[in-house]
Amino acid sequence: MDFTDLIDLASEKLGGAVLFANDDFFAQKENLVRAAAPVWKEGLYTDDGKWMDGWESRRRRSPRLDEKFDWCIIRLGMPGEIKGVVVDTAYFKGNFPSHCSLEACVAEGNPSVSELTADSVSWREILPISELAGDSLNKFNVAPMGRVTHLRFQIYPDGGVARLRVHGNVLPDWDALRKRESEIDLAAAENGGDVIAASDEFFGHRQNLIMPGLARDMSDGWETRRRRGPGHDWCIVRLGSTGTVTRVEVDTSFFRGNYPESCMIEGGTDDLGGVDSIKWRELLSMSKLQAHTRHEFSDIGDIGAITHVRFNIFPDGGISRLRLFGRLV
Repeated sequence: MDFTDLIDLASEKLGGAVLFANDDFFAQKENLVRAAAPVWKEGLYTDDGKWMDGWESRRRRSPRLDEKFDWCIIRLGMPGEIKGVVVDTAYFKGNFPSHCSLEACVAEGNPSVSELTADSVSWREILPISELAGDSLNKFNVAPMGRVTHLRFQIYPDGGVARLRVHGNVLPDWDALRKRESEIDLAAAENGGDVIAASDEFFGHRQNLIMPGLARDMSDGWETRRRRGPGHDWCIVRLGSTGTVTRVEVDTSFFRGNYPESCMIEGGTDDLGGVDSIKWRELLSMSKLQAHTRHEFSDIGDIGAITHVRFNIFPDGGISRLRLFGRLV
């Protein structure tokens, strides 16, 4: 699997935020983790210069010559294990940094910027100084470090970056989740869920299904192209942890003329033989769906503890969110 298929741990969708930048004179630091793709607006200028959809520092001049780079601190939306990053320099052609590097740390709770910049914080390099290309998706594998909560992103010597995508696996605080002794959404990205495969995702990415909160519009869901042949569309969700599903929510919000006619859900357990070895059992029988509706199903098959579900939609269409509520085993 390409690491870009994994969840973007820094995305604003998960609660990621740029806490500090030493300089964002031309374009604000918050743009780095916007979920939407960067855009270009021809002829749009601010009092400070050309409007750019990204983070852009000023040209390095005295008295900043003693500094070798510009930098910012990013709090991941959820702690996780990083597999790779994409440094997107879209539309930055004559003003992109020549190089970048990335450091990571583990800082529990909600530390302040002053705490994160203290000498006591142990930052570890996960991406050495690496060359960038302008107006490009610069993909980098990173050094494994395990659980990470914050990043320090450095650009050399200055310039603009449109987006920073930090792909990996969410690693929740399982002890805290178990102490709740209540239902949780076993499929949610914030609880370690991952949509690992889909038959088609032409109009909307499969990972949108398990993002926090309600969809903001039709683009914020999973949507397949119009099926012209036999069969149906599907996706496979790996639950954050083994659990028993007790109720399901299928949300078709914003899908009015393109929602699936019906859906069905199967569950199973991966006994280390891989997804292809899972023996699927019916969790939710064939159920009719309606346009722009949050459907809740509590008549769920008692199939015991599972690790994966296969979500089938008939014949095609779009779903905003899929929630699989249950209890951890």
